[in-house]
Amino acid sequence: MNKFYITTPIYYVNSHPHLGHLYTTLVADTVARYKRQRGFETFFLTGTDEHGLNIERAAEKGGLSIKQHVDNFVNEFKTAFAPYGIAYDHWIRTTDDYHKRAVQELWRRVRENGYIYKGKYEGLYCANCNEFYTENEAKAADDGQLYCPQHDRPLDRVAEESYFFKLSEFQGRLLELYEKNPTFIRPETRRNEVISFVRGGLNDLSISRVSVKWGIPVPDDPGHTMYVWFDALSNYITAIGFGNEQFGGLQHFKKFWPVDLHLVGKDILRFHTVYWPAFLIAAGIEPPKTVFAHGMWLSGGRKMSKTLGNVIDLAVLQKYFTTDAVRYFCLREMVFGQDGDFTYETLLERVNAGLANGLGNLASRTLTMVARYCDGAVPAPGKAGAELTRRADEVRESVTQAVAQFDREFEEYNFSRALEAAWSAIERVDKFISDAKPWDLAKQADGRGPLELILHTAVETLRHLTVLLAPVLPNATQEIWDQSGEAGKVCEIAPSTLRWGQSTGKRVGEIKPIFPKLDKKKVMDEIKQDEAASQVARTEEGKEQPVQAPAPPPAQNVSEPAPPAYITIDDFSKVELRVGQILTAERIPKADKLLRFTIDLGEAEPRQILAGIAQYYEPEKLVGRKVIVVANLAPRKMRGLESQGMILAAAVGEEGRPVLAGFLEEVPNGAKLK
Repeated sequence: MNKFYITTPIYYVNSHPHLGHLYTTLVADTVARYKRQRGFETFFLTGTDEHGLNIERAAEKGGLSIKQHVDNFVNEFKTAFAPYGIAYDHWIRTTDDYHKRAVQELWRRVRENGYIYKGKYEGLYCANCNEFYTENEAKAADDGQLYCPQHDRPLDRVAEESYFFKLSEFQGRLLELYEKNPTFIRPETRRNEVISFVRGGLNDLSISRVSVKWGIPVPDDPGHTMYVWFDALSNYITAIGFGNEQFGGLQHFKKFWPVDLHLVGKDILRFHTVYWPAFLIAAGIEPPKTVFAHGMWLSGGRKMSKTLGNVIDLAVLQKYFTTDAVRYFCLREMVFGQDGDFTYETLLERVNAGLANGLGNLASRTLTMVARYCDGAVPAPGKAGAELTRRADEVRESVTQAVAQFDREFEEYNFSRALEAAWSAIERVDKFISDAKPWDLAKQADGRGPLELILHTAVETLRHLTVLLAPVLPNATQEIWDQSGEAGKVCEIAPSTLRWGQSTGKRVGEIKPIFPKLDKKKVMDEIKQDEAASQVARTEEGKEQPVQAPAPPPAQNVSEPAPPAYITIDDFSKVELRVGQILTAERIPKADKLLRFTIDLGEAEPRQILAGIAQYYEPEKLVGRKVIVVANLAPRKMRGLESQGMILAAAVGEEGRPVLAGFLEEVPNGAKLK
């Protein structure tokens, strides 16, 4: 039997569960259900990351013991996920004893292989995000106090002994890994970003602290605790038996490792694609197969934040929408790998159009007509004229094509396209029913044969789609399955085992609405009232929302550069920076360094811009990327071609390797940078 191992990131217990946590977990749950339905022995892991200085301080602030603090948050996460039927195989906690012992075993292996040494680190540290900053990166107050640029909290100056991991020795091996396994990092844009980062050079990584007590002690040196990322990343192997016998031991570990799919947010991609494979290679363990970084949910085009008041409250979400409705929206609305926009208005529109008027309506009217016109038993296909028979055959073919396309897209994690394929079949059979008018045929003396053909075709379409959509809509599909008179659990039936015509003779059950249509105005009015109350509660908690997971400290203290030669705001305003999207990219013959681009700046015509980055970027992989362009730079000719602007890039390393500047959030072409 084939195996499939899938993970979410483990969630840092310094913030309450939010839509980002739920989304990643829903996607992982859907993929796990899909694989199980198709016969894979599947292991789905999720859990919580529970160590670090930030946890210590949060517990102290709340007047709780650290263990009580993390226990409360773990219960909150599990409670938030429970209504969505998340069918994980194991929930790991990094405070579990077996995990601690296994992480220490991993440390020993890496150390014995010569990749860990002791040194000293000094820098400015933010406990809230577990990250070090240089003085230039920090925000300076009038009194000289330096603040975290992310959280506006005072930075601590830390100077202490530390163990370091020899990350600098892994540049070549990581680049080789990326080259040999093109699907190791997905999507392609994220892969390019990571490759650029690694090509810029890697410094050794500080992986222990002496000032943090709430963590896993370093083997043979308990005065040090492991840096939280070495601890947290290791969960993916400790949970399946590495270094312990708690969950099947070595045999279970060998069965499921390497992991088939790590699902992560794009903000923690570097940890999973640079540090994690380096740790594993250093320990003599095979790296993961694929790390897929999904996008972030925006709300109304803006990043969600408590300050803006556009955070989606999970309690409000659960109150007004069924769990299947939320699952459907998340997978249909966001193109996986890109950012998506989550608003209640859009959710309501999707639920009413796709579920109430789409799948729900197909189930209701098909089964109701079987009950009304066929005494509750699904008819065999009756005889009909050539035209109606042809159209029924077309519906059957559309279902076959939809099932095949759904599987193709799902295997590539193109969830929105997979669902589009399924809904195209729903639209096709709906039109077939509406055009054929079985309710009229039921009144005609010679209408029995055509009526039976129509209803048989509709029921079979519904049956195939119900099985196909079970991983996405586990509750609704089981209800439809039961109402259709089918036996067993729909989630356990593989689409490949279905044969057209197997529904004949089945008796439909009690028919109830699957997705009642929602009154948009009424629901939105009630949501706004609940959201206002939630906003008051969030304001009392504080303005900042801690990040989901910590970021790594730099490996060594770097001398500060000389202060810049300042310019005035008037000087800066002379430079017009605009957002552009690369439409085409190609090499210029006999010009080793130049690439020629056409770039959409939101103007009537795209611009031609030349850039000397051909040695560092493959042109075909840049198409579609958003870049920053100096739009009012005087045109100049190079190699006989006019360049109508300049693309901004950072100069990295001693050789000044260019790294294109871009965006983490979606921005329109032509937007000005201020």
